Amino acid sequence: MVMGKQSAALLAAILASVLVGLAAGGNFYEECDATWEPQNCWAYDDGNRLSLALVSNSSGSMIRSKKQFVYGTVSTMIQLVPGDSAGTVTTYYTSSLGDNHDEIDFEFLGNVTGQPYTIHTNVYAAGVGNKEMQFKPWFDPTADYHNYTISWAPCMIVWYIDGVPIRAFRNFEASHGVAFPTSQPMYAYSSIWAAEDWATQGGSVKADWSKAPFVASYHGIDLDVCECYGGGSCIAGCAEKFGDAGRYCSLSVEQVGKLQWVQSNYRIYDYCADPKRSINGQKPVECGLAQY
Repeated sequence: MVMGKQSAALLAAILASVLVGLAAGGNFYEECDATWEPQNCWAYDDGNRLSLALVSNSSGSMIRSKKQFVYGTVSTMIQLVPGDSAGTVTTYYTSSLGDNHDEIDFEFLGNVTGQPYTIHTNVYAAGVGNKEMQFKPWFDPTADYHNYTISWAPCMIVWYIDGVPIRAFRNFEASHGVAFPTSQPMYAYSSIWAAEDWATQGGSVKADWSKAPFVASYHGIDLDVCECYGGGSCIAGCAEKFGDAGRYCSLSVEQVGKLQWVQSNYRIYDYCADPKRSINGQKPVECGLAQY
């Protein structure tokens, strides 16, 4: 890809922002529990680092934050599975409990050696998602750690990589009836699991189990959240705490420029551009509204 001076300068700024992501810290012993296949999860470096392993097509691993919360930012540094990671999915997300759950997703879909990962994002409200947006990374996510952050506020959700916003989803529930997660406390999760039936090229490429175990590595977890375990007063208090329009409800001019750069150059799927998501020829209502 040939870039002009403006694009090259923007890329340099984005790469420099990686240094911001390196500040992520936090202790996995203190912040998380292993909730699925704990034998495939191990912390070390006094709990500052963690590994999750996928051993077979039915045996991965998952951690969950001890804190339950409404609104906040959750961040961690991840080095994704190197080499042939086809058929594997590493996740970092927030979710409430129950069938009609709320959820905000980062999912990293593995690929054959030499082919890029797919970074998959989605948001669910009351059990309904179908708001997928996917990207190819502008870096090698297996060569080093990169910071992945989910910011959830009453006004909007923003996904960041190394401090760079890649997507925003604004709350249009009151104004346009678009469902938005506002009332169900969530946990932060990360996991690794097998998804051979769909993850790589629509499921046509399977995992090479001779390469197992597939290991994703983590360095630090930061939870700047409003702890809440249910109840209207708790939720209202968290909404007030994270309702500052200046801090959580808008992006700076520089951030908007970075987001647009990523969306223009590295977005590979947008549900708003998918005719299968249209109803009677009409796109979802939020697709015609400014998200940032």
